Amino acid sequence: MSAVLVGTSHGTDDPAGQAAVRALLDGVRAARPELDVREAFVDVQQPEVDEVLTRAVRDAHTAAGYGGGSGPVGPTAVVVPLLLSTGYHVRHDIAQAVGTVNAAGEGVAVAAEPLGPHPLLVDILADRYAAAEAAHGPFRSDDAVVLAAAGSSVAAAAIAVEEVTSALAQRLGRPVTPSYGAGAEPRVPAAVAAARAAAGTAVSGAARVIVVSYLLAPGYFLDRVLEAGADVVTEPVAGPAGAEKADPRLVQVVLDRYDAAISS
Repeated sequence: MSAVLVGTSHGTDDPAGQAAVRALLDGVRAARPELDVREAFVDVQQPEVDEVLTRAVRDAHTAAGYGGGSGPVGPTAVVVPLLLSTGYHVRHDIAQAVGTVNAAGEGVAVAAEPLGPHPLLVDILADRYAAAEAAHGPFRSDDAVVLAAAGSSVAAAAIAVEEVTSALAQRLGRPVTPSYGAGAEPRVPAAVAAARAAAGTAVSGAARVIVVSYLLAPGYFLDRVLEAGADVVTEPVAGPAGAEKADPRLVQVVLDRYDAAISS
């Protein structure tokens, strides 16, 4: 019996963001029909991860017929953070939910790594950049590129974002500056302003500032990025609002994290 996959996102009030996460989990279900895939959240939306994880472990334990104090050898549930880097929600909310379930002794829960960094995410970001270039005309060599991440006060999160930024810069063959919505510096508006100052005043024919959205889906942080003053903002990692199916590469990242957690 496969361990239950509990896909856990931040949560959002934005219907487009909610739809994007549902489409991602539907993509996981389609790719692995044998998997029990459940949705949970760490903020804004319900149900919360601890509730979903507790139920998933109990259901898996009952379905497998364990009793008399015996239990499964491997995990009965895996929490896959649908978050692009580590931070408070991974290290506190998800870790606490896993610890509580394991202390109850009804099954074994593990937490997978967050989605990023991952080479397939860099592929997706490069494609989002190319789509923006196709829509807004050829980008010039003196246009500035800023990567916008949600951000966290956890140092490892910024290191992971910098890794993705470096890989994207290598892929695009041009400099890319990391920036953050919260928790780390520079913040997105400051990075856009600095890029604008370095590139010159944005007038007709002048260099532009392009922001690559290293954000999973529409929501609060993407709204703030759109207000930061860039000339072009790419679609988020999950793709444009209203996309009926998830990017198969993003689905694969989720499954890679699940598989790694199972085998560790």
